[in-house]
Amino acid sequence: MEVVLAKASGFCFGVKRAVDTVYEQAETGGEIYTYGDIVHNEEVVKDLCKKGVKVLGSREELEKLNSGKVIIRAHGVSREICSLIEEKGLECIDATCPFVKRIHNIVEKESSNGRSIIIIGNDKHPEVEGIKGWTQTVAYVVESHEQAQNFEAKDGEKMCIVSQTTFNYKKFQELVEIFQKKGYDIIVANTICNATQERQTEASRLAAKADVMIVIGGAHSSNTRKLYELCKNGCEHTYYIQTLEDLQTIELPNSVKMVGITAGASTPNKIIEEVQNYVRVNF
Repeated sequence: MEVVLAKASGFCFGVKRAVDTVYEQAETGGEIYTYGDIVHNEEVVKDLCKKGVKVLGSREELEKLNSGKVIIRAHGVSREICSLIEEKGLECIDATCPFVKRIHNIVEKESSNGRSIIIIGNDKHPEVEGIKGWTQTVAYVVESHEQAQNFEAKDGEKMCIVSQTTFNYKKFQELVEIFQKKGYDIIVANTICNATQERQTEASRLAAKADVMIVIGGAHSSNTRKLYELCKNGCEHTYYIQTLEDLQTIELPNSVKMVGITAGASTPNKIIEEVQNYVRVNF
């Protein structure tokens, strides 16, 4: 049986940068906090907690702090949260992914020019929540074809479209086309991360050839969920796991000749290697 690991698997640049930042700060001692989970991977967060890093789950928890370092998660936060950290005199360490930071700059600029902002993405995702917090005008969040079709701009409303960095590229193009056909005055900024596009394309190609696909990532990871959906479309026997323990409960179908493995952008290499070695030895 052949076991193939997608080349674009595991930590992307932005996640590695953010995680490395927290580990480096943890070595210095003192009170270290992250605003929200630094990345969407439970195993990474658990390990950082063991090193004394605490997670702030809300603005209210942040308001109670009087000292310490606050590290902004890779997904970014709103301008309001940044200002609050500064007002309280806390040390702020910004680990926002540079590709997410680029979106903040775009929406800040275009909204200051009077354009409303359309964000293609998941309204509940922390990255999207952060992006909304940098607009000076109204921000709309659109995730589905139905929402795009039903959208109605106000008379004379000018808009700028951006995307959550981990959104499906093909779907982004489809939604943008719907808006363009409406004849609105829009500026389109494709802000999907290149690494995301590469990861999704590679996963789809691998799934089309594999008998079984294993997708590794955190339960709340948006980019891993999208990888799973893409792989499921190409390979019926696709499994979403977080750790090796999840894999050990799966029974693969008979006559498997090729197993493909891919992983979300916040999945540590250690977990990927454990899964890869387990498949080779036990299947």
